[in-house]
Parts: sequence; structure tokens; C-alpha cells
Amino acid sequence: MASCNKNDIITLELTGMTSEGSAVGHYNGMAVFVAGGAVGDAVSAVVIKAKKTYAIAKILEIITPSADRIEADCQAFPSCGGCVYRHINYQSELDIKKQFVEDCMRRIGGLDNLPIDNTVSNGIIEGYRNKCEFPVGTDKNGRIITGFYSYHSHRIIECDNCRLHSAVFSEINRIFKDWANEYHLTAYDENTKKGLLRHLYIRRAEVTGEICVCIVATNKNISHIDELIKRLVSYSTDIKSIVININNKDTNVILGGECVTVYGSDYIYDVLCGLKIRLSVLSFYQINRAQAEQLYSIAKEYAQLDGTQTVLDLYCGAGTIGLSCADSAKQIIGVEIIPEAIKDAKENAHINGIKNARFICGDAEQAAIKLKNENITPDVILLDPPRKGLTEQLIKTCCDMSPKRIVYVSCNPATQARDLAVFDKLGYRIEKVTPVNMFPRTAHCETVVLMSRAE
Repeated sequence: MASCNKNDIITLELTGMTSEGSAVGHYNGMAVFVAGGAVGDAVSAVVIKAKKTYAIAKILEIITPSADRIEADCQAFPSCGGCVYRHINYQSELDIKKQFVEDCMRRIGGLDNLPIDNTVSNGIIEGYRNKCEFPVGTDKNGRIITGFYSYHSHRIIECDNCRLHSAVFSEINRIFKDWANEYHLTAYDENTKKGLLRHLYIRRAEVTGEICVCIVATNKNISHIDELIKRLVSYSTDIKSIVININNKDTNVILGGECVTVYGSDYIYDVLCGLKIRLSVLSFYQINRAQAEQLYSIAKEYAQLDGTQTVLDLYCGAGTIGLSCADSAKQIIGVEIIPEAIKDAKENAHINGIKNARFICGDAEQAAIKLKNENITPDVILLDPPRKGLTEQLIKTCCDMSPKRIVYVSCNPATQARDLAVFDKLGYRIEKVTPVNMFPRTAHCETVVLMSRAE
């Protein structure tokens, strides 16, 4: 029998946090997860879901507030699902993320007593996002709305002034919505598979100020697009690129593979780690540029380059992390499966006059095997994979190359911990682990790990 049942009202002391930002308490030995809670809260809560091994509850009353608790400063919180820590002070967030990394390493990786640094932060917690992707939908009155998806759903919560991005994004979003409603354009409906507009995607280069506006639609024939272009360019001369991205597939993936530039350039340019970086709509680029510079600085420090090393940069994207190391390496070899990203990486090397970098378009695992067969022996391997982490075969191939050091950057400490356990078994000792708070007020945390080959 469950320790509690749906609709029960229970009293909880909240003692921990999950990786997704919910607080955790225990009732009759059962874990109870509570969104919007803080460690140290005593709460009265109603159970909204009861399973055999856990329950989910909603706060009815905060009986005794946590010392970490602060007043939330956003009307869309917590409904929009983007931020999870707007109700606690920032230092507590940093501590929670360090603890999360420690828990992943111990529970998932079986790795105890690792040297884990305090979470690195530059202290900027507002307006740091250089890219936003607003889903487009329709309200009950048939008007076009934009916003953010509610947590674990595709229900759009309107939010015109997100505190994580620039005020410029809010104004572009307003112009877009006014135009779409004035000309009676339709939003794509995931149920009927009909409609035109899917997302509004905006990217702003922090250093240069250049802006790209991208309308994700089911086809390129958007009526009255010239009027939208006129309004956007009149608003800001920093808008250098307006693009239609075509996505007509039944998918949760935001962007399709085809882009049509309807105004200005195919690209905008930013500066990262002193390098001029070319960015297309499809380019991967760190969303928090200032914090990315800290992240790359740590990775470069861990690589311990002195100008004599060959560096293999797997999952290189537009080449940014590898190119930031090029001035201290003998050669950089970047590998990425997305053709547009490799095109950008090559151009980024060219425009910065970097001669000692080459880039290969292909699957990281196959490219690593190819380089191994060419007897290319990297001294350092940089890894920055997607959230799913690495395959065991790629880990084995990396270890077979016998680099002196491996620097593993991850946006998912859980899959990273799983992978580190494999590296450990194959003879790579974990030297340092540094959490980096790339996305303040959200649940996400990045980590940089240095591994050295055991002699």
C-alpha cells in the first residue's frame, strides 16, 4: 500500500533537490517531489500523483520558509518551465548544482572522492541568452501567441519579457506577433498538422550587436513577409539577417534543414575568446557567450598546451573551442557531423588567419577510427558531445589513441558520469571536475573534466 494517496494533504520537511529543480521531502519513508520548494522549507502540500515508490505534491502553504528562499521576480514563473530557481538565492543555486554533479559522479559513475570545484559563475544572471526560440501558437480567441512551453508539455505560456534574454528580443517578438495577427497568418497545429508558423528564432551577437531573425515555417511562401522585413529593419539597423527556415515534418525538432534568406546576409558575426565567429541559423553556438569564454578558458587550461601538441576536437560544432586553443597547439583537427557547422568552422579558421586547423565532416566515432588508421596520434582530445553523451565504442577508440589528456565538456552530468566510469576502467584517471553555470536560474549545469592517461 502506498505511503500516501492522491489528494492527501501532508506536511513535509524539504531536504534535497532533484536535477530538474524540484525539492524533495519524505513522508512515511516515501520520496515526495515538490516543484517550487526549497531546501529547508516546511510545507503543507497536496499529493497530485502517488506511485508505489514516490509521490508528487503541490505546495498549499509554506509553514516555515527556507533561509535560501527569496521573492520570485517573474510573473511567468514557475508556469513557463524555463527557470526553476527564481525563488532561491543565487549562491544556493550554485551549491545545488555542485551537489548535483557530485551525486551524478557517485551514483551513476560509481566515482567517489573526486576533486570537484565550486560551481563557476561570472555572476551575470539576467539577460545572458543570445538566442531564443519562441514556439508559435493560437489562443482561445484565434490570435497568434508566442512564449515558452510549460514544463513537460507543449502548452504555450505567454511571456513577453523573459528576464533571461535581451529586451531587444521582446520587441522583435512583439513586432512579429502584431504582423502575424494583422495579416491573419496561421500557427502550425501539432494535432491537425496544418498551419504555417512554427517558431520565431532570434540570435544576437553580443559583441557586434548583429541580429538574425528566423521564422520557422512549414513552407517558404509567407504572405506579406516584405511588410515584416520593413518593420523589423525600421526597428533596428542591427538586424543583419532575416531567414525563413522550412520545417514541414511531424517532429519536435525546431529547425528544418533548409534556410532561405529573405533579407541581408546568410550570417552574422560575433567575437568569442578574441576570435571572429561566423554564425548561420543552423550553427551551434553557446547561448551564454560570456560564460562560454570562462568554460573554454578552463578547457584550454586543462589541455595544458605548449605549442607542440596535436589536438583532436570531437563534436567541434563551428570550431569555437578548438580554434580558441589553436594559438597554443601544433595542430587542431575538428570533427562534426553537421555540414553547415563544418562550413562555418572552416570559415572561422580562415577569417581569423588560423592555418593549423583542419575540419572533417562526419560521425565522431567513424572519424576517430579513420584518424587512428591514418596513424594520427593526438596528444589531447577535446570532447563536447550532445546530451546523450558518448558511445562506448567512441570512448574505446579515444583511449586506443592514447592521448596524454582528455578534456570532456558536457551539458549533462548524468551521461558524463556514465562515460567517465568507462574511461576510468580503460585507464584514464579523473584529475579535475569543474561545474560551470552556463544557464543561471535554470536546472542546467555544464561540467569540464580533465582526465590523464594512467602511466
